[in-house]
Amino acid sequence: MPIKASEFIQNPNGSVYHLNLLPEHLASTVITVGDPDRVERITRHFDKVELKVRKREFHTQTGYYKGKRISVISSGIGPDNIDIVINELDALVNIDFKTRELKKETTSLDIIRIGTSGSIQEEIPVDSFLISESAIGFDGLLHFYDSEHIQNKEFAEEFIKHLDWFKQKAAPYVVDASENLINVMEGSGVYKGVTGTNIGFYGPQGRILRLALQDDKMNDKMASFSFNNKKLTNLEMETSAIYGLSKLLGHNALSMNAIIANRAAGTFSKDPKKVVDELIKYTLEQLVK
Repeated sequence: MPIKASEFIQNPNGSVYHLNLLPEHLASTVITVGDPDRVERITRHFDKVELKVRKREFHTQTGYYKGKRISVISSGIGPDNIDIVINELDALVNIDFKTRELKKETTSLDIIRIGTSGSIQEEIPVDSFLISESAIGFDGLLHFYDSEHIQNKEFAEEFIKHLDWFKQKAAPYVVDASENLINVMEGSGVYKGVTGTNIGFYGPQGRILRLALQDDKMNDKMASFSFNNKKLTNLEMETSAIYGLSKLLGHNALSMNAIIANRAAGTFSKDPKKVVDELIKYTLEQLVK
């Protein structure tokens, strides 16, 4: 049965509503970035760019790096935008755009986030790279989906207990990265850890400017938390949503983090642009090894 037009929205040219893409525009390997300007910083390394599409904060370029076809898409910041991006990426490969019906055989994408992040562990310094082996989401997005079967509920319950989690906040959820992509991306000197995905940049990440926090010890409690010898290592704003939706839809996902701040030490990278550019080059090379 065709999906209703109000649920699967297409533009007049048939493209998917927000990303403005047609199925043939998308490669099976997708790099996501928050900043639209970062798309060009990745594709400038490509041998060839065959497509450039922009709509709102969603900027897409598809091309070739050393013979491998890759799409690079900006998501904007936050789990709400990730909800749009991952669902529409999945639609591009798993919904027939002419009949509006689900395809009988599903396609799995490799989705790699390249983004900035702040460490909450002093031993993970600025200007380093970190692979998110798992992500814990404070955003609540995954609870809108039938998702309990993909969550590490024991991890989340221990975290809630350790932080004495305020019941008015969304319940944290934990999802693992793709083991296959971890194997592709791991390398000498690259840290691994558990990433916290926040719903905001200031209060939700424990920053105080003029507003008091509900729990001003939250970051300290997160830094002291450990589950099965795994610590919460860093904070950002997209990874758990990417992992959760990708796993539900059958895609492989991994988050590559450029550590530009160390919250425990109170330090910030002197050249964050350089760190991100180095992570871009590292990620692209690992993809074509």
